[in-house]
Amino acid sequence: MPRQFSRRTTLAGLGAALLAGCTSSPALPAAPELPTGTELPSPAPVPSTTVTTATGEVAVPGAPSRVVVLDTAELDSAFTLGVPPVGAARAAADPGLPDYWPASWLARVGGVGVIGNPDTGLIAALAPDLILGNRTRDGDRYDALRAIAPTVLTETTGYPWKDDFQLHAQALGRRRQAAAVTAEYERHVGRATRAIGDAGSGGRRISVVRFVEGSPTVRLYGRQSFIGSLLTDLGLGRPDPQNVDRFAVEVPPDRIAQADGDLLLYSTYGNPARALTDAVLAGPGWQGLGAVKAHRAFPVDDQLWFEGIGYTGANLILAELQRFLGA
Repeated sequence: MPRQFSRRTTLAGLGAALLAGCTSSPALPAAPELPTGTELPSPAPVPSTTVTTATGEVAVPGAPSRVVVLDTAELDSAFTLGVPPVGAARAAADPGLPDYWPASWLARVGGVGVIGNPDTGLIAALAPDLILGNRTRDGDRYDALRAIAPTVLTETTGYPWKDDFQLHAQALGRRRQAAAVTAEYERHVGRATRAIGDAGSGGRRISVVRFVEGSPTVRLYGRQSFIGSLLTDLGLGRPDPQNVDRFAVEVPPDRIAQADGDLLLYSTYGNPARALTDAVLAGPGWQGLGAVKAHRAFPVDDQLWFEGIGYTGANLILAELQRFLGA
């Protein structure tokens, strides 16, 4: 099993790197304290600006400070850019928000219900000056949301996460900080790619599998997914069934052989018994996989790998991938 690492250490390291390019409002602090921004207040109000969203042009405040986020990509963007949200929606099968963030940060974020079905009453009670979400989840309640506060929706979530981050940065008034974040990610990709190549692992085919509560199938992630894009950034290969320009391929448990790869990474969303995880992992199909027999199949944190959609989540996953690949 690859050696473990501290997410706190990784967050601190990323924060230190970002400080070099963003001295006044660090995207990540060097210690696990809630980021509040360190820019001196302006002598005059920051003027509003207009951003182009999935629903058209939206006027947003120049320096929003009470932001509600309705999905995990928006949560990652807000924290990464140093604008901690006052409210956030959680995934339905999770007890709370993604735990790759320090508990002290999350404790100060109010709950507004579940992703795809937030409680507009709870949102309104937080008196937000900006709401961030995506049309896939919240397009049908856009009018109700914009009646509360300016609402910026991306078209979808996941695969276009880099473009979505740029829209979030515009809405949050943090474009300069976003440039530092993206530049550091590119440097991280370069370092990780070289390290993986030096370790002789660059040719490995990476299989990514998710068991989902309530689904009769097993999800094999394709290239057009958040995690698929990270593997592409690193130049890593995929098993043939996953080497497709699709979000994912759903297979029944009796076709689990399609999940095989040189390295197999898997997680469970929800209850393992109701997600078929327990039954599949104990079955002969799983036990016969080459990656399993070679002890190269590893569980990963579902909230990070599949909900950590953003630059902080991506950097943490790159660090884990290096360790899985011996780099």
